[in-house]
Amino acid sequence: MAEWVALDRLLERPRPGRGVGVHAGETIDHAGFHHRVRRWQAAFAANAGRDWAVYFEDTMTFAAALFGAWHAGKRVVICPDDLPATRAALRPRVAGFAADIAPSWPAVEAPEDHAAALQRLDMHACELVVFTSGSTGEPSPIRKRLHQLASEVQALQDAFGAELDGVQVHGTVSHQHIYGLLFRVLWPLAAGHVIQPRRFFHEDLARALSASQSVLVATPAHLKRLPEQLDWASVRGRLRAVFSSGGPLPDDAARQVRQWLGVAPTEIYGSSETGGIAWRRWEGAAVAAWRPLPSVQWRVESDGCLAVASPHLENDDWWNTQDRVEVLADGRFRLLGRVDRIVKIEERRVSLDALERALRADARIAEARVLVLAGAREQLAAVLVPADPSLLDADDATRRAFTRALDAVLAAGHDAVTRPRRWRLVGGLPLNPQGKVTQSGLAALFHPERPVPRWTERSAAAAALELALEPSLRVFEGHFPQARILPGVAQLDWAIHFGREAFAIPPRFVRMDAVKFQQVARPGDVLSLRLDWDAGRGVLAFRYTSGHGVHASGKVVFDDA
Repeated sequence: MAEWVALDRLLERPRPGRGVGVHAGETIDHAGFHHRVRRWQAAFAANAGRDWAVYFEDTMTFAAALFGAWHAGKRVVICPDDLPATRAALRPRVAGFAADIAPSWPAVEAPEDHAAALQRLDMHACELVVFTSGSTGEPSPIRKRLHQLASEVQALQDAFGAELDGVQVHGTVSHQHIYGLLFRVLWPLAAGHVIQPRRFFHEDLARALSASQSVLVATPAHLKRLPEQLDWASVRGRLRAVFSSGGPLPDDAARQVRQWLGVAPTEIYGSSETGGIAWRRWEGAAVAAWRPLPSVQWRVESDGCLAVASPHLENDDWWNTQDRVEVLADGRFRLLGRVDRIVKIEERRVSLDALERALRADARIAEARVLVLAGAREQLAAVLVPADPSLLDADDATRRAFTRALDAVLAAGHDAVTRPRRWRLVGGLPLNPQGKVTQSGLAALFHPERPVPRWTERSAAAAALELALEPSLRVFEGHFPQARILPGVAQLDWAIHFGREAFAIPPRFVRMDAVKFQQVARPGDVLSLRLDWDAGRGVLAFRYTSGHGVHASGKVVFDDA
């Protein structure tokens, strides 16, 4: 069994023969990792400022930069992605970026005595900031100290470590988020498991898992999309564990993983704020109950919601979750849904969880989400993944008949006010980069003419917003079938539409000036739209940009009717 090393002592002395991870096809041992960390320490020490944003696609580069920053006394802000809007939002709060977009890092070589030990890290002084998207998609920063992360890593080792000696760690999740950070970086470093690069394609993943004793770190979004035609039989006997977190793992997906991969998946329940809370393993036909992770205390408050206390939290206070639970006789519990998913529609209380359960109970539905659409009158909407994919290509009459039949099923337990009024059939639920279904992604399906804006600036003369180009936007239909792009006329329409939302623009259009379309925008892009309003001249200036550069710009002139 590999020697367990506390994270604060990971680089305190050389550890010959200890494998750390794989970078560009080469296995990096402890000495090689130590040297990389020393280079990053020297690079960070040569730059002023305490807070530094870090983003690297390569896991080993990220790990070396993280520990190098800590050894240089820096606080690490982990970028959830490398989109321009994310960098722009972080820029005021950090001294700089250590990232793929800054390829000169680290410019400073390690000291000549690069084999010398590094000082033990201060568990309370070392910090990082992670972001959680929450249910709305709006990122919120959460501060974590090394002692919190170390306690969570120790809990994972106590719960599962005996099963995983000598494994290589594979994953589909990013280390730029707390789940991937813990399971694909910090826990393997402490336990001596070799860290493999992130796998994006199922074919690559199947080959990698069959090559050695392995563990897979994934999300429900990835596990329920495993293609049946791949040679999963080659994985049996080599895959020791499958972890899933980030959302509930559907029953069918859990059983399919067990059948194809030969391993009962282990589901982790927690949040960015609380850290890991509990786990369950899909070993039998029945849905397993949750059992707390080592060192986690829990209780049920008077409102029926779970409260937890653990070393993973910032202090000793109890943290009240919004999850309702049922206590079982054996000291475990079941989750009953979130209390904050009780909404009021026309003064009637509605459980979105109950509606979703009723829809998923119908054999014609593979997945379902129910949301509230804002407007003059709030109304419920349902996004459905039909079990029969042919419905996605059916005509309007067939689709309407399908949703009317579902509405009739719901009518047995819900009156007209508390049933969805709008429906969308999709091939898969919209996912953000973290593999989560968000309110904003679902709401975008019901505004097919234009994206749902995320305003980042609004004043009397200037505004800025972000527009995520969902593939379901109607403007992409037929433009062009072989390579869909965003039409220029849509970009003009959106600029005027959002300009009128932001400013008191006169009603009469006069002309367009200096309009340029410089680069195409495609489904999946996130556009930043800058609007400037000159009320004296009646001129609205617009500019679309993204990580690809400038897409379009120009001016629109208006006048009073």
